[in-house]
Amino acid sequence: MLNVRNPPLEGLRVVELAGLAPGNTESTLSTAGAPFAGLLLADYGASVLRIDRPVPPPHNKRPIQPTVDLLTRRKSSVAVDLKSTDGRALLEAILLEVDVLLDPFRPGVLESLSLSPHHLLEINPRLIIARLTGFRRDGPYAAMAGHDINYLAVSGILSQLGRADGPPYPPANLLADFAGGGLMCALGILLALFERTASGKGQVVENNMADGVGYLGSMMRYARNASLWDRPRGQNLLDGGCPWYDVYQCKDGGYMAVGALEPHFFRRLVRGLELPELDNLALREDRASWPAMREQFRLRFLERTRHEWEKTFNGTDACCTPVLDQQELENTANKQRLPVSLQSSPGLPIDKKQSWTSTGLAPGFGGPILLHQWFGWKIGRDLQIKRGGLVKSNLAKL
Repeated sequence: MLNVRNPPLEGLRVVELAGLAPGNTESTLSTAGAPFAGLLLADYGASVLRIDRPVPPPHNKRPIQPTVDLLTRRKSSVAVDLKSTDGRALLEAILLEVDVLLDPFRPGVLESLSLSPHHLLEINPRLIIARLTGFRRDGPYAAMAGHDINYLAVSGILSQLGRADGPPYPPANLLADFAGGGLMCALGILLALFERTASGKGQVVENNMADGVGYLGSMMRYARNASLWDRPRGQNLLDGGCPWYDVYQCKDGGYMAVGALEPHFFRRLVRGLELPELDNLALREDRASWPAMREQFRLRFLERTRHEWEKTFNGTDACCTPVLDQQELENTANKQRLPVSLQSSPGLPIDKKQSWTSTGLAPGFGGPILLHQWFGWKIGRDLQIKRGGLVKSNLAKL
């Protein structure tokens, strides 16, 4: 019988900074990726404490609305005014016994709060400070505001995405914010934790989304010098230029995704489509035949509903699958799973409701309980509420 152990990150303490920079946070926040990194750590057992701004009335009995951040599963929050000396002193006291600090802000924000990484590592030499910006800190865009589309643009990857007859087109904010940002940041944290087991020392983990998404696009970049991607945008094998790697509309308005790259998969595809005249590998490799072939595929898929095509291709190796939308996945009780399953020390399961709904996290919710679990602190004895934010009662007690 398999001996299942605790989640791999159980006991790891993480502080995630959120919405606390001086002035307008919309101009100082660099990324939505940091909350995603925090979510990943929490799902694998870490205790994550988010530090929010003290917008009244946190830590009072009256309820407060959650923030706009939806990536809050398993997290707790305290409200702290880091523009005040007392608020900074509380954060420094917390960081004395914490493993990871997530900094999501543009360059210079932590330093403006007298919370530079150098200072924080003097307080706790084992601390891992993960800093996630959008642009490089040392590049021409370092001081500029931006979002996923901007980081994707300067990485060179956006220029390769989109149809041949249109402008470059970003796939929402998945690539830079989450894949090149939050996911790469989590990787950096795990690398630093691994290194700490040997050195006993923490360090600064620098991440930026432009470099992160550029690294994700390594194959796309190298393929420009090979037949795989040596043509303009939208005219290559994997970017919509190839008729057997594309999406086709069905009779009922649904869609089927086709990815029959290998010859034997392509043969099964055209047989399922009942287009025997296309079962010709020489014709398949002739780019001059692609426009006519695409039109044949388009017209054939329009003859049946998506459900009918599903019945045709289910269980086959034609690499032809339905394009499912989120609502139908929810309606069929599809349960979200963690991205990586560890056999002996699995992460925490995501229940059905959490798969599809986030209630968010209100400033101050759950944080005092977590601080008591971490340090034994209590409001009224070790902590006080000052203008809606927590402050220390007595530094000696902390």
